[in-house]
Amino acid sequence: MKIHPPDQLLRRYLRSSGDRMPPVREHVAGCSKCSQKLEALRVKRSTSAAYDDALTSSARRLQDLQATYERERVEAKGLTVELLRHPTERQRILVHNHPRFHTWGVFERLLELSRDESAENPSLGEELACLALDLSEHLDVARYGSEAIEDLRGRAWAYIGNARRVQSDLLGSHEALERALVHLRQGTREPWERAVWLDLKASLFRAQRRFEDATRLLSRALVLFLAVGDRHRAGRTLVNMDTVLHQIGEAERGIPLLYRALDLIDPAQEPRLLLIANHNLIDDLADTGRYMEAQRLLLKVHGLYQRVDEQWLLYRRDWVEGKIARGLGQPDKAEELFKAARAGFLEISAAYDVALISLDLAVLFTEQGRTVELKRLAGEMVPIFSSLHVHREALAAFTLWRQAVQAETAGLELAAQVASSLKRARYDQTAPRQDTH
Repeated sequence: MKIHPPDQLLRRYLRSSGDRMPPVREHVAGCSKCSQKLEALRVKRSTSAAYDDALTSSARRLQDLQATYERERVEAKGLTVELLRHPTERQRILVHNHPRFHTWGVFERLLELSRDESAENPSLGEELACLALDLSEHLDVARYGSEAIEDLRGRAWAYIGNARRVQSDLLGSHEALERALVHLRQGTREPWERAVWLDLKASLFRAQRRFEDATRLLSRALVLFLAVGDRHRAGRTLVNMDTVLHQIGEAERGIPLLYRALDLIDPAQEPRLLLIANHNLIDDLADTGRYMEAQRLLLKVHGLYQRVDEQWLLYRRDWVEGKIARGLGQPDKAEELFKAARAGFLEISAAYDVALISLDLAVLFTEQGRTVELKRLAGEMVPIFSSLHVHREALAAFTLWRQAVQAETAGLELAAQVASSLKRARYDQTAPRQDTH
């Protein structure tokens, strides 16, 4: 009976080319079974080598492409500065006619600027995202891939939707987000892109007072951001979840979310978001009666307000500091801070904030029995409420409270009712800032 060499020995024979294993060579020459097995092993080895070569080549191409992206991102900073120096129409002409702007890096940079601008200057944010869409028509499909370009178009439309929401164009926001979804379905279907869309769609639901839907989408976005390792964006999503809870009067539930967000947010990426998260946490703590905890945190992050250097945030700092002072039994300090914040918001024509701070002052005056000041304050609030065009519920509550003030029968509960109605009216009538209460 023939003794056939095992597969391991045949593999060694293949690797040695047969030169050093004459007995195996002679056996294979006279054994059709082993000859066939040897050929099968040779084919398998060849296929495996080709696969390894393909993987190596693919990895090398991926490294080259990643290096290209990084180089383009560096170059994009200067190119976008150059591009945005020109008027809008000129920007479009340059984007269409000059290939040096036709890079992934410039597209991404325009979207980053759109995202950052939309909170304070949403019309500019929308304009930048539209410019990015113009640019997308000139990206090299062979170089970047059609699906990847569709991802960027989807993100651009999502940012347009967000900018429209901030401008209170909720119908336009819905239409833009639906267009974004069409592009994303034609793209790579990467979880991160989907999570960005879910986060921004949730902001629209929040503006539409569809709070349960908003919370559901934000929970899905949070899972996706954490799954792909984007801790910073997960932190931003938690800030948005707290904003929803704050609007429905459940600030207590938002506090642990914000503490978790502070562990996730990368200050190097968005210093402003770090401040917003801290500010909202201080506000939630004050609104739930945890005044000492709120004060400790405010002292800890006081310098952040100066570094971000946005005036309206300084007014909000004075406002929340006033709430803390009132809660800690410092009425004189609270009054001074409320008046400073109120004057600041009057200066920038933030009528809702003026009205709400005025109601905090009204509560303070009511607690102290300062009837004359309370009547004067109620009179000053009439033109403010008129300018807001609030719905019937809030206007009726204010009218009832003002009549009670004139009759000197106004109590704390009635002032709180007016404030609650006004907050609901605010979120019905306008789209609040993306990250702030």
